[in-house]
Amino acid sequence: MGKYGKWVGLGLGWAFGGPIGGLLGMVFGSMYDGMQSGTFEYQEGHPYVKGNVNRTRPGDFAASLIILSAAVMKADGKVLKSELDFVKRFFTQQFDNQLAKDNILMLREILKHEIDLQAVSSQIKKYMDYSSRLQLLHYLFGISQADGHIHAKEVEMIELISGYLGISISDFTSVKAMFYKDINSAYEILEISVDVTDEEVKKAYRKMAVKYHPDKVSHLGKEFQKAAKEKFQEVNAAYEQIKKERGIK
Repeated sequence: MGKYGKWVGLGLGWAFGGPIGGLLGMVFGSMYDGMQSGTFEYQEGHPYVKGNVNRTRPGDFAASLIILSAAVMKADGKVLKSELDFVKRFFTQQFDNQLAKDNILMLREILKHEIDLQAVSSQIKKYMDYSSRLQLLHYLFGISQADGHIHAKEVEMIELISGYLGISISDFTSVKAMFYKDINSAYEILEISVDVTDEEVKKAYRKMAVKYHPDKVSHLGKEFQKAAKEKFQEVNAAYEQIKKERGIK
């Protein structure tokens, strides 16, 4: 299994099949025996997808994140060393050091391949629960902004991915507002307009607090809950800002 054994060992369920499995098979190639010999081909009764195939494992999430990150990075037609550097920093902040290194190695290889974005996203949409897909979106925006600048083409790519993933427009706008602030960002995060009543503000906060609670992605592992908590904190901060502005008790 070699140096990628630990990465694979994190647990891949439905990501062993379909377009994602095909891409991973090309990337690993001879690095892992069996990956080019059909092991990644999805079929009913496949040993890696027994049981609840809709259950997203940490390995499924990591594979999806790395592939979609590559698509975002290539959005402007070029991949710069500075982009790889800030993605590396991003992964290092979210994962342990060894896993971060493995992820970067995978990312470098995937960047060399064409990505059927719609097919990959459709597979993710089919097997990954909505809360985990929202977390993916959050990661992609974090990567886009990791060097402190707004990249228009990358944001456009994230919006395209969001659509393929089946994320609602209101949820896309909410997550985007967590990273790109303007005068109405707090309201956009809570998915409400500035002219709603105070009671509607409270109701929206309760709804969003449930939607973005870190427990929604607890099945992905502690490393993924860290970013989920950051997203949850953004919801709380938006609510506190609106309460302060309106004098809501």
